[in-house]
Amino acid sequence: MKYEELYISYLIFFNRDQDYFECHEVLEELWIHNNYEPLYKGLLQVAVGLYHFRNNNVIGGRKMLHSAADQLEKYPPFTLGIEMGSLVSQVRHYAKKIERYEESPFPYYDLSIVIVDPELQLAVDCAERTIIPNIPQRRGPERPDRPRNRETHVDE
Repeated sequence: MKYEELYISYLIFFNRDQDYFECHEVLEELWIHNNYEPLYKGLLQVAVGLYHFRNNNVIGGRKMLHSAADQLEKYPPFTLGIEMGSLVSQVRHYAKKIERYEESPFPYYDLSIVIVDPELQLAVDCAERTIIPNIPQRRGPERPDRPRNRETHVDE
């Protein structure tokens, strides 16, 4: 199976970098390009939920992770070259822990998406060499009108 480059990028940003903002950016593009495919929406919501919780938005994290699990549990356990069933279980567990966060706080932790298709794993391994991590990670959309975001040109 041939996998979309944006999906491969999503997996790299998710597993290698834990850069959930960038996960949102690349997967949203793929989601829109694929006529708002619910599968991509669910994967997008996993990243958004983790992003919110990591940034102390407990309610936003809980809502997104519950929504993601509800969306993704409709798919077979092995979908798009990943262990979807395992991901759904992890996400559901995380969302339930967040529900009790007031009574039982816990430190934030990342999730990993298990890749089961060797072809997908090879594509991810190859693409990792060309995708540079964002350091520091972006916290939101960057506006081009801000000085640090403008391209600078030097006359030669």
